[in-house]
Amino acid sequence: MSVTTTTHLNFRGDAGAALEFYHSVFGGHRAVITYADAGNVQDEAEADQVMWGQVLADGGFHVMAYDVPARLPYDRGVNSFFVSLRGETVEEVTGYWDKLAEGATVVVPIGPAGWAPAYGMLRDRFGVVWVVDAAEPAAA
Repeated sequence: MSVTTTTHLNFRGDAGAALEFYHSVFGGHRAVITYADAGNVQDEAEADQVMWGQVLADGGFHVMAYDVPARLPYDRGVNSFFVSLRGETVEEVTGYWDKLAEGATVVVPIGPAGWAPAYGMLRDRFGVVWVVDAAEPAAA
């Protein structure tokens, strides 16, 4: 038996756009069920928002997301979570970094760090903070 963890992102009306963006970055399969699809519409203005969604890519990337209904409290927070993206090579993570950085605020530019040959931090255009690094050993 094994257990895995998956990052679950909570939005207020942006989950569909965020999942579409992450799908464009990582590829794989994107699935979205709206409140209307599930027959769970409590506010007509939210019928087309995401009740459940995910992006699952062959390379191992997996993220889930939904739109918190207006009737529930929601505060995106400033640093309530990070998504850690670790790849095997600098080239691999740099490719993802370049795509995630579109419309983002770079907190720490990607570059060598004491524990990895590449590390960076950014807040993407949806307010999600990503820490990106390469797992290959840093050069001595």
